[in-house]
Amino acid sequence: MKMARLTILAGAAALTIAQGVSGRLLAAEQTAPAKKQVTFSKDVAPILQKSCQNCHRPDSMAPMPFLTYEQTRPWVSSIKNKVSRREMPPWYIDRSVGVHGFKNDPSLSDEDIDTIVTWANNGAPRGDAKDMPPAKVFENDDEWKIGKPDMIITSPAHKVLAAGPDWWGDYDVPTGLTEDRYIKAIQTRAGNRKIVHHAITNVVDGPDASPDSSEYLSEYAVGKPGDVYPEGTGKLLKAGSYIRFNFHYHPVGEEATDRTQLGIVLYPKGYVPKRVLNVKGLGRVGGTAEGEIDVLDIPGGQVVRHDGYTRLTKPAVITAFQPHMHLLGKRQCLELIYPNGNTEMVTCANWDFNWHIVYLYNDDVAPIVPAGTMLHVISYHDNTTANRGAHDPKNWAGSGHRTIDEMAFAHISWYDLTEEDYLKAVAARTPRTSNTQQQ
Repeated sequence: MKMARLTILAGAAALTIAQGVSGRLLAAEQTAPAKKQVTFSKDVAPILQKSCQNCHRPDSMAPMPFLTYEQTRPWVSSIKNKVSRREMPPWYIDRSVGVHGFKNDPSLSDEDIDTIVTWANNGAPRGDAKDMPPAKVFENDDEWKIGKPDMIITSPAHKVLAAGPDWWGDYDVPTGLTEDRYIKAIQTRAGNRKIVHHAITNVVDGPDASPDSSEYLSEYAVGKPGDVYPEGTGKLLKAGSYIRFNFHYHPVGEEATDRTQLGIVLYPKGYVPKRVLNVKGLGRVGGTAEGEIDVLDIPGGQVVRHDGYTRLTKPAVITAFQPHMHLLGKRQCLELIYPNGNTEMVTCANWDFNWHIVYLYNDDVAPIVPAGTMLHVISYHDNTTANRGAHDPKNWAGSGHRTIDEMAFAHISWYDLTEEDYLKAVAARTPRTSNTQQQ
């Protein structure tokens, strides 16, 4: 059962709501005088190695490297600004709302932020070169992030001309499987990251199968690595099935060719995991399925809220939340509406189209929900001059696949429970971590 409703908010107050209260600049951190001696070599470099240099290094996605003092010093004001606002490293969870505890949280601690701000306020001293930690050894960006795949399925070569329209389309490729197997980890890896805007992989029964029969597997998008499924969970890949590569290619001023790959780590032959993991786009507004409105309505000069709903028919454990919008997106939240009418806000995250982050809940706080729970996805779009992503805030915007169009849904991962296992899981939770107190 899926439904949707629309609310239009206007004015500065609405924009404040849409952006959320997380990640606000702390004036005290910005203006407080330095109280301790902090140097780049001894104190700041280890933080940069831990949380920044994976992107801020040559030939990676960040525009400037932070490997040495000479590379970092010109950017000290920007670094101070970004980390104080919790805009870097990318992790947009609102810490004042809902579940706290994620498996893949790369964000800086309050102590790390204080160290960087103090260093900046004190003139960004270099310190003693002998205090520098050994240089970090980085993984090759072209290496698989899920370990060595058991299967690699490659899309046909696709040529993109130097100029012309964007291209959206599908390629169906056989898996070659002769028996059913369960997936343990999966990654879609673009062959040419310059021209692949995004690539989504689905499993279908055969070539040219109806889109209605496809099941989502994985996605390549900026900032999104592979997916390693929670322990004891898996997804079935049937014998004789096909992989449907769904592409968005973008011209970049020079002719280029792509062959994207899907890497899959499988459980051993004959192994059946205890839980089947579901990963689907839910709470969608702007789709075409029954019960959904078929267009997003985002007037020019407005901050707009849309609400999408999906009911879970079985008890479940929710393992991950990944917002999805386009350039006008500002914030998305996941709320639970329990069968008795009580509600619980689980997660809110601000949105940056440059980073498609999957927020993986820690096992001890992953929401446990009863059958009949409604997943309420709340999406905010900002079509005003305050949003730098707004291509023309005088114009109406709606749903579509182009980057300048919009979307509103969340990729949500969960596995179903029996009623017996649900009651056991609830009983095992302490009051501090239980998400079922209001049910």
